[in-house]
Amino acid sequence: MRLRLLLPLAVFGLLVVFLYKGLTLNPSEVPSPLIDKPAPDFSLTRLHDPVAAISNKDMAGKVWMLNVWASWCVSCRQEHPLLVDLSRRGIVPIYGLNYKDTRDEAIAWLQQLGNPYLASAFDADGRVGMDYGVYGVPETYVIDKQGVIRYKQIGPISVDALQNRILPMIRQLQEQA
Repeated sequence: MRLRLLLPLAVFGLLVVFLYKGLTLNPSEVPSPLIDKPAPDFSLTRLHDPVAAISNKDMAGKVWMLNVWASWCVSCRQEHPLLVDLSRRGIVPIYGLNYKDTRDEAIAWLQQLGNPYLASAFDADGRVGMDYGVYGVPETYVIDKQGVIRYKQIGPISVDALQNRILPMIRQLQEQA
């Protein structure tokens, strides 16, 4: 009789613990299964030159950032000034992955807001974005000299994330052999 009364109470207590844990998580810090794994290979046309290709192999041997963006993305506009400033400072090469966009609208967007990217790959159908586990744009990846993903930022980069997480990691990775 006593077990019959305690079992529902124990189940309820367990549910409360899981609910509390879930409510304290930061949704922008979704763990990625790709962290510490080689970045998926890709070869796409360049946004500004549909005849030329760009591949992640082009970045071999250097620490670099891959920023997934689109002209239709409101949050991309929010983080864009930070990327432009970071690009001007020359701390790390930034490459873009233009995601599920049109070439003309993406080029116009960069002409209007500035282009922080050394190059942007044009991922019209989102296939490469899916390989990288993109939940939505913007997303940013830090990739080391060996081509391994070391960090994933879901959502727009903030000043805090840039200064306290991304840049220290980039500096540390650049110092490694």
